Amino acid sequence: MLLTIINLSIGPISSRRITVWGTLNCAAYKDIYKEAKKTKSGDELKYGEKWDWDSCTRLKGMHDMEYTAFIFDIVIGFVCGILGLLHYFDVKKDIVPKTGLIGLCCGAVGFILTFVYVIFNGLVYTKYDTNQLKVNGDGAYAERDGTSNNFKCIYYDKKNPHKVHATYSDLGKKQYNYNKDQYKTRLSTHCTGDFTYCDDNAESFPSAAPIDCKYIYYSPTTEITNKDISDRFLTTLILSLLVCLANIGLALFGFLLFHKGEF
Repeated sequence: MLLTIINLSIGPISSRRITVWGTLNCAAYKDIYKEAKKTKSGDELKYGEKWDWDSCTRLKGMHDMEYTAFIFDIVIGFVCGILGLLHYFDVKKDIVPKTGLIGLCCGAVGFILTFVYVIFNGLVYTKYDTNQLKVNGDGAYAERDGTSNNFKCIYYDKKNPHKVHATYSDLGKKQYNYNKDQYKTRLSTHCTGDFTYCDDNAESFPSAAPIDCKYIYYSPTTEITNKDISDRFLTTLILSLLVCLANIGLALFGFLLFHKGEF
């Protein structure tokens, strides 16, 4: 119960850091995917309409399960804690088998709900892209193509266009947040340019950047918002795994109480 209270206060959705996923219309994405299947196939379909539908399903699924699993775990933690205290003080010992059955059922259901949330959280955290352009450790997103005026997008991927964007697990890295050394370096450099080419998954683009620019950098930031979101995902993921173990323990002790009929 205590772990889930912490989760409820820091979860990326329950803390209101992310507010739009609950109203996503996944039925529309599904219909678009069904129509696209008639004319498309392979990677074009997999990373196009099917990706959009899967992404919508998992984002909305995480939103719904974060509230469902967290609230349920708090309720069963409170109820089973009260029942445990009653038996500890030798109150109503004749109903121990019944409360054991309650603990067994609550632990099993709590584990299932929390584990489903862990799956959704893990998928969204590590797989699905954000609107943030992906950059390397120095904050660069494009590299000069030889001696020409063309620059290659570092994370261009012909098969999967979503790889040009950072995932939520990437957002905790220093290049996506305020970093004193990087901020000064990137702010003073003249090697900046229009990132929309790479944002649209172009393989390369022409640039008027000076000849001494080997890389083109993304504008630095003074915020740590990206790290905050990434840390919330990771923290709730780890704590939810611990809650899963706690639910297994609750179910096990509930079974022993139900089986032996004693506290």
